[in-house]
Amino acid sequence: MYDAIVVGAGPIGSYTAYRLAGLGYKVLVFERRPKVGDAACCTGIIGKECFTHFPIVNNGVLTQYSSAKFFSPSGKCLRLSKDSVQACVVDRPAFDRALAQKAQEEGAEYLFSARVEDISFRDNCVKATVECKGENRDFEGRMAVISSGFGASLPQRLGLGKISDFVLGAQAEVKVGDLKEVEVYFGQEIAPGFFGWLVPTSGGKALAGLLSRRSPGSYLKNLIASLLAQGKITSNETKIIYGGIPLSPLPKTYRERVVVVGDAAGQVKPTTGGGIYYGLLCADIAAEVIHDALRTDDFSAKRLARYEKGWKAKLSRELEIGYWARKTYERLGDRQIENIFDIIQANNIHESILQYPDFSFDWHGDSILRALKNEPLAKIFGR
Repeated sequence: MYDAIVVGAGPIGSYTAYRLAGLGYKVLVFERRPKVGDAACCTGIIGKECFTHFPIVNNGVLTQYSSAKFFSPSGKCLRLSKDSVQACVVDRPAFDRALAQKAQEEGAEYLFSARVEDISFRDNCVKATVECKGENRDFEGRMAVISSGFGASLPQRLGLGKISDFVLGAQAEVKVGDLKEVEVYFGQEIAPGFFGWLVPTSGGKALAGLLSRRSPGSYLKNLIASLLAQGKITSNETKIIYGGIPLSPLPKTYRERVVVVGDAAGQVKPTTGGGIYYGLLCADIAAEVIHDALRTDDFSAKRLARYEKGWKAKLSRELEIGYWARKTYERLGDRQIENIFDIIQANNIHESILQYPDFSFDWHGDSILRALKNEPLAKIFGR
């Protein structure tokens, strides 16, 4: 009998395991892949605030950035720059492995090549039925934490609903020349309704990727061909990896003896698709609520509802503003996107927002609302 069983050994699952094991609980983590860090479709950009708030995640950093370039459909460029570092790019496999190692050092156990087929309920525990190396095995825990990423079927099977809106991502590692800054590309021909990116990492390499509701691989191949023609990358021989990214939260993230955290719960920035920092914040809340449930031996839905109340108090405003901005942007054509670039540049909106003392790489709601105080910009967004 474990105190907590954790489904998924991504950064959010491992951090939750680390917190609970550090509190003295017996924790078991299931990972369906043979090892931690396999097949992570993630650019690995993490804001400096995350590293400040969670020193434990300061692992696998490849490079740091204080600026970025944004390109309109016609190629107009807006450059945003701060004097201080705003974000880091991490090696995601190394980052994930380091967090798992921290959890193991605290005493958490890991079981690999272990796919959780079902979670059922008994009077005093949950039972996880796990397919492990060709055979089914049962494990029991007083609590279950689902952190198995977007697309996990367990939440829906447990009556928690399913995420209603998501986007597809495609990414590939490419070779680059003298590329110093993150570049972001907008336009219907590049990534309809979303954006593409080129993120230098280390050793003359970069990550090229984009988000799209349809055919992300085809759009990425076109983007890579364009970057090659511009001389920004030096080779188009790449392996494309894919992933789904939630844009809206799971309808319910708890029930008796169960909580859902991270991408599986839809705790992701709708503006950019970044989920590591928000997921870690929610994992902290989950760990405290689970600690209280284990301490009092009360695993009722009423007790665990405090988890959802806590993370929504932290994130709901950001998620709602970001989702509205995301859906509104999706309706814009290239001409309107060009107008946005022109308005921002003519009114120096981007520089003004950067000067606010509370400007944050991770919290976009206030920046969006400040930008929309410009009347021409507000008209484009229908406000």
